[in-house]
Amino acid sequence: MKPKKNPNADLRKNIPLFFAAALCFVVFVTWRVIELKTYESRYDYEALNVLPDDDEMIPITEQLKTPPPPPPPPAPEIIEVVEDEEEVEETVIESTETTQEEIIEEVEVLEEEVDVDVPFAIIEDVPLFPGCERVKKSQRRKCFQEKMARHISINLRYPEFAQRIGIEGRVYVQFIIDTDGSVTGIRTRGPNKTLEMEANRVIQKLPKMTPGKHRGRPVWVPFSQAINFKIPKNTEIN
Repeated sequence: MKPKKNPNADLRKNIPLFFAAALCFVVFVTWRVIELKTYESRYDYEALNVLPDDDEMIPITEQLKTPPPPPPPPAPEIIEVVEDEEEVEETVIESTETTQEEIIEEVEVLEEEVDVDVPFAIIEDVPLFPGCERVKKSQRRKCFQEKMARHISINLRYPEFAQRIGIEGRVYVQFIIDTDGSVTGIRTRGPNKTLEMEANRVIQKLPKMTPGKHRGRPVWVPFSQAINFKIPKNTEIN
């Protein structure tokens, strides 16, 4: 009695499946082998590209060229001394120094006289007010001021118009004692024109003086004087 075959157990039906599985296995193994060889070749190439160490570099030496020796100095020329028979004229230089017997001409330097202003406070020789000629030089400045104050007190006249309206004040007067002793350049400054005119009149009456001198020369001497106008208390105003 023959055994019956199971239709499900027929292996011929599975041949295509087995063939496909075997083909896939062969492809996989081939791919892995190719990849393995590629990695090994890449690693070998990188191992060969190793840079040499800087310490092991061979130094480059330069050959020094020695300069050639200097040429020998030229031989000195032989100078022949020839005797000169010609006579040489000697030049005599005369001395320019003067002796005591020679007369030296004196050259006079003329100084141009220029009028300058020297203030009364610093001038060497103050102008002499008449009456101060016999006073000591150290006292002449004081004598001048005393004579000036006396002259003002004697010649001053209080203007009636100024007294009538009660004008008082101080008038400042500036003038110059010229190189000939006369009084010039009178200027006044005060609280009222009438008082200024009276102060100007009194200064114009000053006598001619001996001019002041500085370093032995007559000079202009500016001088300032204050004249005080004050109405006396016992004066009756009409």
